Amino acid sequence: MKKILFIEDESALQKTIGDALREEGYQVLSALDGEIGLKLAQTKKPNLILLDLILPKVDGFEVLKTLKDNSDTKDIPVLILTNLEGAQDIEKALELGATTYLVKANYTLEEVVEKVKQSLE
Repeated sequence: MKKILFIEDESALQKTIGDALREEGYQVLSALDGEIGLKLAQTKKPNLILLDLILPKVDGFEVLKTLKDNSDTKDIPVLILTNLEGAQDIEKALELGATTYLVKANYTLEEVVEKVKQSLE
């Protein structure tokens, strides 16, 4: 069973997307801040990470940079799922090693799940 780590501080969104991914047969690990997210990424070695950029404690850019600088986690695909739409934010995230950049408002739940599936194939 593929493991997905979802680092997102909005618990309602965490539950909605987490439930949808579980229905598809994935194991979902949840972190409500960047600090916990980094610890889980290093200890649980997920197959994919869904990452928000605006997070308490450690922001998503810092989480992404730390993941990609660590030999244990650098090969895990990271999908950004955020409300930040600025070209600079998108560019920065992709430069830091994000696989995909999704703006929450532009995607339905089904589309997010589909992007996760594609990234894991």
